[in-house]
Amino acid sequence: MFYYVLAFLIGVVAGLRALTPLAAVSWVAQLGRVHLGNTWLAFLGYSATPYVISFLAILELINDKLPKTPSRKTPPQFITRIVTGALCGAAFGAAEQALIGGLLLGAVGAAVGTLAGAELRARLTRTLGGRNLPAALIEDAIAIIGAILLVCQF
Repeated sequence: MFYYVLAFLIGVVAGLRALTPLAAVSWVAQLGRVHLGNTWLAFLGYSATPYVISFLAILELINDKLPKTPSRKTPPQFITRIVTGALCGAAFGAAEQALIGGLLLGAVGAAVGTLAGAELRARLTRTLGGRNLPAALIEDAIAIIGAILLVCQF
């Protein structure tokens, strides 16, 4: 049951930053802390995967601050967050032989995190006098720390 909660929460983090939790899950898979070798998620533990996803996650963190970056609630961004949340949730579920349950909860968590994250960012921006960059950096910190804390549960 505990892994279902973690699957949902890692999905929420994916709603904040799509690739940050995927990078964290990939690192723990590659380091052997979660065993995905007998699942369709085995690619997350391949030797190059955490490096590639981490690089992409860093690019996402940079891109998020650009003025022309579309809202996370537009279909491509929303779908990406749901997919990555589902992948991360499935990895948590796989630890307890509940891959599908974890996948579903990760996807639901990502939808919740996407909507809640957009609202949090808007409120933070208003609280900070309309300055979006500090709000974005706070959201980055929440996503990074949250992903690390969650994958440390493996």
